[in-house]
Amino acid sequence: MDDLFRLRDPARARALVGLLRRYAPPDPVRIVHVCGTHEIAIAQHGLRSLLPEGVEVLEGPGCPVCVTPTVDLDRAVKLAERGAIVCTFGDMTRVPGARVTLAEARADGADVRVVLSPADAVEVARANPQRDVVFFAVGFETTAPGTAAVLLDSPPPNFYVLSCHRLIPPALVALLAGPPVPIAGFLAPGHVSTIIGARAYRVIAERYHVPVVVAGFEPLDILYAIALVLRQVREGRAEVENAYPRAVSEAGNLRAQGLLATAFAPCDAVWRGIGRIPGSGLSIRDELARHDARHAFSVQAEEGEEKPPGCLCSEVLLARAVPADCPLFRDPCTPLSPVGPCMVGTEGACNVWYRYGRRPNP
Repeated sequence: MDDLFRLRDPARARALVGLLRRYAPPDPVRIVHVCGTHEIAIAQHGLRSLLPEGVEVLEGPGCPVCVTPTVDLDRAVKLAERGAIVCTFGDMTRVPGARVTLAEARADGADVRVVLSPADAVEVARANPQRDVVFFAVGFETTAPGTAAVLLDSPPPNFYVLSCHRLIPPALVALLAGPPVPIAGFLAPGHVSTIIGARAYRVIAERYHVPVVVAGFEPLDILYAIALVLRQVREGRAEVENAYPRAVSEAGNLRAQGLLATAFAPCDAVWRGIGRIPGSGLSIRDELARHDARHAFSVQAEEGEEKPPGCLCSEVLLARAVPADCPLFRDPCTPLSPVGPCMVGTEGACNVWYRYGRRPNP
């Protein structure tokens, strides 16, 4: 409790705001994070109201639910419609696919179940040995080791994984080629960084001369990380700094990395609203192909409307816009009736802004 209070201490916050003003460059700068939890903390605590004029912080593709393409959603729906039990996380059931959502398929009789982990899906497979069970696996490097662990732990023969995991560093590289306003620096997600380590971002800082600061999730964590980015920009440096050392090391979690390397191989992957990003996905290795839903089932999936008319989700995911820029935001697009994927997941920028708005209070 003492640590939590220290990370929300108003006096420390005022001191950090002073640093932000001191380090803010004369020209406008755009800092991008790729973490829904960061966006929740920023919006919930009104941190944008503390930023100096000209300093802008935007969320990029920080929500795995938001970036899962319609073709993969359609594949999951068709597997469920053909009789498989499809297990996935709660938010995934409501994301618009090529035709219907998984929740709508379930309402029509398909067996779609919400689980809290891939291990739960394995238990469903063991309890239903006569049926195929498919775990629709989404998430970044934080959740992917859990999927790898069950694949490597001799799951039952009726258990399959539809891997839609995505990797964060390639997405950062893709963002650098996107926004019309140059990205001055990145806030790297703390939970992903516990797995891959701070050194995973070194090539981005060195090759593209863009600062990367690993940030925690408390208000002062985020303010401190922004201050470090601004200091690097002011001093003309581009390095990786770890502002979350209580959880993130230079090397990361080597055991989790070993699980990922054994179960998966990097592959090119499509991100909804962004397109194909080289080396940004995880495909199941040939040695485990018997549990790969893509290989086990012949399903011709369809691509749906990745960019609904009028929806700016793709621009939000590319850090080119904020949710309030979208003409559909709040009317008609809401969490109960989402038009685009950024309004579905609780870590999607539009969903976060709908719940918290641009609260002025720090």
